[in-house]
Amino acid sequence: MEGIRVTVNGRERNGLGAGPHTRLLDWLRAEGLTGAKEGCAEGECGACAVLVARPDGPGRSRWTAVNACLPPAAAFDGQEVVTAEGLGTAAGPGTAERLHPVQREMAERGGSQCGFCTPGFVCAMAAEYYRPDRHPDTAGAPGPGADTGDEPFTDPERGPDGFDLHALGGNLCRCTGYRPIRDAAHALGAPREDDALGRRRTEPAPAARPTRLASGGARFVRPASLAELLAQLGEHPGAQVVAGSTDTGVEVNLRHDRPRLVLAVDRLDELRRLEFGADRIEIGAALTLSELERELAGRVPLLAQLLPRFASRLIRNAATLGGNLGTGSPVGDAAPALLALEASVLLASAEGEREVGLDEFWTGYRRTVRRPGEVIRAVRIPLPLAPHAAFAKVAKRRLDDISAVAVGIAVRLEAGSVAAVRIGLGGVAATPLRARATEEALAGRPWTRETADAAAAVLSGEGTPIDDVRATARYRSAVLGQALPRFWAQTRDEAVSR
Repeated sequence: MEGIRVTVNGRERNGLGAGPHTRLLDWLRAEGLTGAKEGCAEGECGACAVLVARPDGPGRSRWTAVNACLPPAAAFDGQEVVTAEGLGTAAGPGTAERLHPVQREMAERGGSQCGFCTPGFVCAMAAEYYRPDRHPDTAGAPGPGADTGDEPFTDPERGPDGFDLHALGGNLCRCTGYRPIRDAAHALGAPREDDALGRRRTEPAPAARPTRLASGGARFVRPASLAELLAQLGEHPGAQVVAGSTDTGVEVNLRHDRPRLVLAVDRLDELRRLEFGADRIEIGAALTLSELERELAGRVPLLAQLLPRFASRLIRNAATLGGNLGTGSPVGDAAPALLALEASVLLASAEGEREVGLDEFWTGYRRTVRRPGEVIRAVRIPLPLAPHAAFAKVAKRRLDDISAVAVGIAVRLEAGSVAAVRIGLGGVAATPLRARATEEALAGRPWTRETADAAAAVLSGEGTPIDDVRATARYRSAVLGQALPRFWAQTRDEAVSR
């Protein structure tokens, strides 16, 4: 088995010390790059953030911030990584000619606070600094979904430099010094023409490299194709399939899980396609959520509501729909929205492919119908989409948190009545589920407040909610009971106009 080689801060490094379960964070620190820190080991705090060069269309790259505490170093074999130490222009070993603009603004405006989280902050800020469509001269323009009425547009999350503060949603400063950090972010201009990292974006990202790594009885394999992946799964049906490692990385860190074989699928072209057909949309299971958000560009309104609420930008830069659904978690945010969209999953194996409706996919707590040797290849959404849809998520934090309750609703109205309705729920049972009783209570009824209130009483009784650290069962039921009246209020004008 070969070792790995990773280009870090412009220099290729030999990863002979990295094993199949060595995290990128641990390997970087062992290499002397100690800026990235471990805070939570769950991908929640962002103290470990680094930059990775990812594809951004033909012949271009995008600097993407990811958590280093979750993925294995082997997943970056052949790739380019930049840490906080590499952001400045290097004049020689161990010295810096000048600070990076992000570092300079953080220092001058007092954004570093105690300094523990600062390297992760500057890496996440640098990714936003280099975002291709961040245009300081149009920073005041409304973003997607913004109110475009006659009143002047103001968005407190976006500054005059076009910087979107949601890029820092996964960086939780322990000193709570957010104002100077915000000030530093909003003081940034455009990258200079001689900015080396800025120029790097005009060149292609490194191609995926098939990887074989073995140590201590464990193996990490990045197959070269879907066919090779399916052959490996057929031979080793118990192998752990990973994409962004945003869930399995937590299991490795906190539960000390050490699968004997890890199969990485995050760079398989066959699992990374987004295809639009006359009657369906097909989303590759290994397309990251950030890539999906950019490529959909609002064409699926329910997903446009979901994605900004899904964890943080750092997580969405690595997480995938295939991973979120495949874990079988009852609080996975994607499931309620996709249930409302009548989605199905395409399961591939060496024997062929089959399609399973998402409402039949889960069989119990973290259990699915996926057979040994199968992998989720894609998620399929039928067209046309229901004209009215909403996603609601209740959690202890507005962003970057696991939901206590999540609800996805999609409705088609005809002549002021409910012609079709699908409702997906998360957090109220051992699995995500459809609110079938509520759907029956709504079908064919006039879309009135009375109908919404009557169906809300049914919805509040759906599922089998429990008391846990996030919420009580009674609270969860109460949240369900509010979802339909709120949705009715959002759609009543359209119902009246018809």
